[in-house]
Amino acid sequence: MFKGHPKGLYVAFLANMGERFGFYTMVSIFVLFMQAKYGMSAPTAGFMYSTFMVGVYVFPLLGGFLADRFLGYGRTISLGLIVMFIGYVLLALPTAMNTGLPLVIGALAVVALGTGLFKGNLQALVGNLYDDPKYSALRDRAFSVFYMGINIGAMFAPSASMAVCNWIMRGAGLSYDARIPALANDLLGGKLADASAYLAIAQGQDAAVTLDTLKVFSERYINTLGKSYHLGFGVACLSLIVSMIIFWAYRKHYAMADLSERQKAKSEALRGQMVEMGPKETRERLVVLGLVFFVVIFFWMAFQQSAVTLTYFARDYTVSSVGKAAFFLFDLTGMLLAILAVAGLVVLLRRASGRLARVLGAAAFLGFGALAFLRFRGYGDTNSFQPQIFQQFNPIFIVGLTPLVVGLFGWLNRRGKEPSAPRKIGIGMLVTAVAYTILAVGSFGLMSPKALGGLVAPADSLVPVYWLISTYFLLTVAELFLSPIGISFVSKVSPPKYKGLMQGCWFAATAVGNSLVGVTAYLWVRLPLAVVWAILVVACLVSAAFIFSIMKRLERVAGA
Repeated sequence: MFKGHPKGLYVAFLANMGERFGFYTMVSIFVLFMQAKYGMSAPTAGFMYSTFMVGVYVFPLLGGFLADRFLGYGRTISLGLIVMFIGYVLLALPTAMNTGLPLVIGALAVVALGTGLFKGNLQALVGNLYDDPKYSALRDRAFSVFYMGINIGAMFAPSASMAVCNWIMRGAGLSYDARIPALANDLLGGKLADASAYLAIAQGQDAAVTLDTLKVFSERYINTLGKSYHLGFGVACLSLIVSMIIFWAYRKHYAMADLSERQKAKSEALRGQMVEMGPKETRERLVVLGLVFFVVIFFWMAFQQSAVTLTYFARDYTVSSVGKAAFFLFDLTGMLLAILAVAGLVVLLRRASGRLARVLGAAAFLGFGALAFLRFRGYGDTNSFQPQIFQQFNPIFIVGLTPLVVGLFGWLNRRGKEPSAPRKIGIGMLVTAVAYTILAVGSFGLMSPKALGGLVAPADSLVPVYWLISTYFLLTVAELFLSPIGISFVSKVSPPKYKGLMQGCWFAATAVGNSLVGVTAYLWVRLPLAVVWAILVVACLVSAAFIFSIMKRLERVAGA
């Protein structure tokens, strides 16, 4: 999986990993922040999120245009890193509750612009590395490796935001309670008729709170929580500095892939590397890409629910604490220690391992295994967590499953049975439909969000964590069949002079999907839960049927 690739892939891998860590740290708490600090309803916070994500995925069109026609890929990527850094600095500036919303909106616009300059062009640069016939056969595998960089960064993001939140809250003598933000905003907004139940919850944080001081407590709690979220946004600034250093320090490893076709045309030495394509073939490729972009809109509509409706479901309908065994799944540190112990055992038992490797494998197995056991022993009988932590399961599964999926594709390829890229995309849509079918089944009999009135469901109505974990697992399998393969497909099929722009169009399709996330957020408080998930199931099934109906055309153009 990792052998034979140009070094430029790993520069892009690490630069992307740092940027994605910061981005997903921010995304993991976005709707929680908007609801807690500004008292927004679930649909309004969802609309804010989807609007921001539309910007994130529309601006790559501008980024691709600038790279293709004027700046080249490397300079546009560097500009994007700088612009994003400015946006995250603005987001990290703390303000009191119900203040600073224009600053937040402006900062989000800057982050979206910077991401648009960075994201699509980095993918185009990676694709250019594999235009070399020496590496062309590794293109799909390369984008799977590159995609792991995204998800290694994303894997640590929810834990980072939760750790920052807990640190700030503990410093103020408080702790996170998912019930408090909505109750505090209702009280301060004059919408809470009976504050007795809220008072009992508040006294669990501060025994001295009375009905007379409950408003003061509410303001203190929201301001402290808001401060923790702002500091979480600041984490992105640090990760972007790391990305900048990596990308600028190792330019020599991707310099040969940095130039657009227009820039090659201006150079006598490089003009011979230009690839000319006739109008008819160009038009056919653009049409085929447009059809694929249409299909993936519905995948991104379903997939991007993780930061909105799936987070609402985690907060309002899922238990917020588990026992020792289940908590091991939520503790990233313990999980990594266990993974390192297993890796040591694998090295120890491999026949090909030398004596030194076996000794190191045994030491890793015993050392990391002991640390994992001690970590497990330190858990309480009941262990709580914050709702955004569920967002770590997707990147964890990505990192764990990518070698298996790539290995499966390789095994099928050697037997001449590997599905084409468009067929993999269709399979991914079907798996997405199954993922939301599971959640629809788990939602039968639960109170609707409208009936809850924006509050958390009663304790006896909360469901086990495994419904959401199972959904995330299948969404991850679908993503591996669709996203890195789709990016590779765009890189391969795009007419040479439109490479950056076509990567931008891939993200534009993602933007449309994200805009539809706002629709599901709107429906969240208007329909039964199972119906909300069923809408996503139907959308994925219809789009899968469509792509299979045009499969021959797609495969012909792709050369499958």
